[in-house]
Amino acid sequence: MAATLSPHSSAQLAPPASLDPLVVPQRLLLGPGPSNADPRVIAAMNHQPIGHLDAAYLAMMDDVQDLLRYTWQTTNPLTYAVAGTGSAAMEATLANAVEPGDRVLVCVKGYFGHRLADMAQRYGADVVTLHCPWGEAFTLDQLTAALDQHRPAVLAIVHAETSTGVRQPLEGLGAACAAHDCLLLVDTVTSLGGVPIWLDQWQVDLAYSCSQKGLSCAPGISPFTMSPRAEAKLARRRQPVANWYLDANLLRKYWGPERVYHHTAPVNLTYALREALRLLADEGLEARWQRHQQTAAYFWAGLADLGLTCHVEASLRLPTLTTVRVPDGVDAKAVSRQLMADYNIEIGGGLGELGGKVWRIGLMGYNSQRQHVDTLLQALGEVLHKV
Repeated sequence: MAATLSPHSSAQLAPPASLDPLVVPQRLLLGPGPSNADPRVIAAMNHQPIGHLDAAYLAMMDDVQDLLRYTWQTTNPLTYAVAGTGSAAMEATLANAVEPGDRVLVCVKGYFGHRLADMAQRYGADVVTLHCPWGEAFTLDQLTAALDQHRPAVLAIVHAETSTGVRQPLEGLGAACAAHDCLLLVDTVTSLGGVPIWLDQWQVDLAYSCSQKGLSCAPGISPFTMSPRAEAKLARRRQPVANWYLDANLLRKYWGPERVYHHTAPVNLTYALREALRLLADEGLEARWQRHQQTAAYFWAGLADLGLTCHVEASLRLPTLTTVRVPDGVDAKAVSRQLMADYNIEIGGGLGELGGKVWRIGLMGYNSQRQHVDTLLQALGEVLHKV
């Protein structure tokens, strides 16, 4: 006999007004992220999910780990994708590396240095900050002097500062940190897949990134890696990692040979990330880095033709993200709104100290193409002429 619901089981709230099927506008995403995903990545994501302990899915996880090691140029065994955005991966590095009372030296040269400091404080770190102007980078001498002075357990620094467009040189810093018995933690959110990175050669101990920028994937799944030195500190912890969801001791059992259930994985995003990394490997790291550099140089030349200037000097300028100075008397937000309204082009505005002073323009991954530069420069020139 079929069960029936009681009269009291009826819904108490009315449904929302009738909605049409989802329609997503077509945009050219040339801001700080997300960038447009490669169509082949979208196609990979649009398969039915399978179980997160299915043998076929576990094989995909292995592929993702191997491809991330290639992309980062590392042999770290503990390399995987965090189920969350780049900020979750940022927090994962700090949650696993920092114990209450640890001194953490955060090198702040933009908005995301401040975020690292905020997160480290929430895990009980004794945070010390080192600052340089937004648009500049630290010298190795400055960083080594800070290591000598503060003797931190962890030094955290952003390789590609998304708020300023600065590429931080890292050569020699890992060796200096190791000499001071300090772990080097590096943000590669806006550099992975578009800017040369050699984690092992640079002796980087912890790194994280995101999926929606240089990797041309959908957001929501984020690369994470720990060196053997960082793993050793993790093993010496006096108390458990404060964040259960991001605890590498637990996640290694899911990503490693034990395959112990931890959480329901974002299966379709894993499809997408595997395809994005496969496409990167197929292109080749060197060719991909060169494509980004050449596209950026073409863009910078076009900006000069429009009478616009870059905020960052050429030697420190990211090829993935350019900060363009807003001309005197021009409303930065009005230009961004006009580009979206009339041309379906998204660019970013300035953050923090650079609010209203720069536009942030990304040419990352699939979007690092001359045709997109031409489209943007033409539209930007027309909008500036109007305003």
